[in-house]
Amino acid sequence: MSEHIGAKPGTWEGESRLLFLAPMAGVSDLPFRLLAKECGADVTITEFTNSTALSREAAMSWRKMESHEKEVPFIPQIFGGDAGDMATAAEMLAASADIIDLNFGCPAPKVTKICAGAALMGEPKNLVSMVDGIIQRVDIPVTAKMRLGTGQGANNAFEICKELEDIGTSRLCVHGRTLRQRYSGEADWNEIKRIVEAVEVPVIANGDVVNAKSAKLCLETTHAAGLMIGRGAIGRPSVFGDIKVGLGWMKEEDLPWIQDLGDEWYERSAIGQAFATRKWCWDKYIDYSHQSVGLQPRWMQRHAVAFTKGLPGAKKIRNLMHGAPTPEAFADAISTYLAANE
Repeated sequence: MSEHIGAKPGTWEGESRLLFLAPMAGVSDLPFRLLAKECGADVTITEFTNSTALSREAAMSWRKMESHEKEVPFIPQIFGGDAGDMATAAEMLAASADIIDLNFGCPAPKVTKICAGAALMGEPKNLVSMVDGIIQRVDIPVTAKMRLGTGQGANNAFEICKELEDIGTSRLCVHGRTLRQRYSGEADWNEIKRIVEAVEVPVIANGDVVNAKSAKLCLETTHAAGLMIGRGAIGRPSVFGDIKVGLGWMKEEDLPWIQDLGDEWYERSAIGQAFATRKWCWDKYIDYSHQSVGLQPRWMQRHAVAFTKGLPGAKKIRNLMHGAPTPEAFADAISTYLAANE
């Protein structure tokens, strides 16, 4: 049993369980992963990356595989339609990774058109064979993330998960939607529960967990070993700490942004607290960028839009982005906007 995975827990009775930041393209860059961990995420995973590009040593793809001493465990996620390239990429990553995660859940057309991501659930024998080949090539745990099925015919995640357990997959994550659904409709937590009950490896539940209330309902329904949060964390990495407070896993005063602000936090209005939290997150994101990969304008722009979404005056952000002459000036402009509205 890996020290980074542990055994499958039993019935959930309110105790703390792992919170994961989902591997999202254009979101889960290294500075954001480090920020999410400081906000309360227990486990982070890299952006999903093309195994063929990694096996060909493409510099841009390997850039996504950078980590930091604070990111423990380090879990790169790869996808691909070629079993040989998947195994080669996993082997190349194994020297620096604690766990290798495999993506069979992405519904994006650019991924599924090469019969990768969630499209591989339509070829279950190939999927299982691919995972088996990777497990044989690396000496670290291999985990897998998937959906309920393709949406064409009966869902098959239940059967696939049992087969993956049999060949030695260490942990499974299931998004409660099909490929065809993409992100529409509601996640089927009852189907995740059925999988949790059928296997002896830990299963992580993914889909529609956005706050403490939904986290509680999902754990009560599925009894999963943990929860993976994707869209709910975009622009709001503080969601991890908020869930832990809401479920009684930590005290509100121990949230890092409240610790930094002290008594001032409780004197603010709700909108003032929202601005203050996002300013704290933005400043930390910039700090972690300096500590790791440097300021990356494209990454900063995506996060700036997400961090300010829904706040009064957020439309000004576009002008700030285009008016800043340097990445440093842009970072300062966003911080100043958030500070002025605290």
